[in-house]
Amino acid sequence: MKVAILGAGAWGTALAGHLATRHDAVLWARDRALIDSLSASHENDRYLRGVTLPATLLYDADLGAALRHASAEDALCVVATPVAGLRALCRTMREIGVVPAHIVWLCKGFEADTQCLPNEVVAAELPQHASNGTLSGPSFAREVGQGLPVALTVASRSAVLGERTVAAFHHGAMRIYTGDDVIGVEVGGAVKNVLAIATGISDGLGLGLNARAALITRGLAEMSRLGVALGGRAETFTGLTGLGDLILTATGDLSRNRTVGMQLATGRSLTEILAALGHVAEGVRCARAVLALAQSRNIDMPITHAVCRVLFEDIAPRNAVQALLSRDAKAE
Repeated sequence: MKVAILGAGAWGTALAGHLATRHDAVLWARDRALIDSLSASHENDRYLRGVTLPATLLYDADLGAALRHASAEDALCVVATPVAGLRALCRTMREIGVVPAHIVWLCKGFEADTQCLPNEVVAAELPQHASNGTLSGPSFAREVGQGLPVALTVASRSAVLGERTVAAFHHGAMRIYTGDDVIGVEVGGAVKNVLAIATGISDGLGLGLNARAALITRGLAEMSRLGVALGGRAETFTGLTGLGDLILTATGDLSRNRTVGMQLATGRSLTEILAALGHVAEGVRCARAVLALAQSRNIDMPITHAVCRVLFEDIAPRNAVQALLSRDAKAE
């Protein structure tokens, strides 16, 4: 199968390496210097240092060429940009006049200014496109790049897109499940990043494993409430893209969002933390959107609210935790 991966960050690179072991895969990035480096070394020294990519993986800085590579009916286009770049990429597809027949995106989060989920962005920019969906689940790019086992879910209203995605990814150490709850999967993928910041703060303050378990459990309740209100199904949040991804991101040392929380607990500023991180931390980008959506629907999300106060209102992490602890008792 011909597959184009659009975006050469850590996750796009790791999946491109996996795909290239079985398919005719092209990895695109707009940065010509990065493409030249990848072509020469078969290693993404910027985002996935130490992971050697298959010699069969091709690289291109020409977006039109990458889109044409994945434009056939039996091909697949994998969008690996952050949510912030999804709308512009879809518009560029229209402008160049090459829109692949089958598109699956990897980005997790809400668009900051519109509060749109990725599927809403794609529907707005490519209104006639039907065979599309999201691929999500508990996954660290480095472990996938190293060929370690991982299970993901593709969610789509198109059976064809589900089949195409399974055919592309379901091999080696990667297992792909299918479903049609696009909203539920995307809400889980977005909110878990915010909750991972909260758990990182708790761990950074040394509040213990009891506190961590409570935050994950009550965080799952927040995620579920919002997801159901937005049209997702409750059972989705106990699966790979809800509970599974939340556990990984909130407890794994490779989690960028957890790292942000732990660093905030030491008193470092958010600006300083993000500058040192060198990667996107989607929980920071979408926390305000998550809270705004919750407030507009009268949904109680106290953990998310506390994270936003720490991120954007200069509230000390320990004071935010104390505010959570002082809330009135209530039924679970």
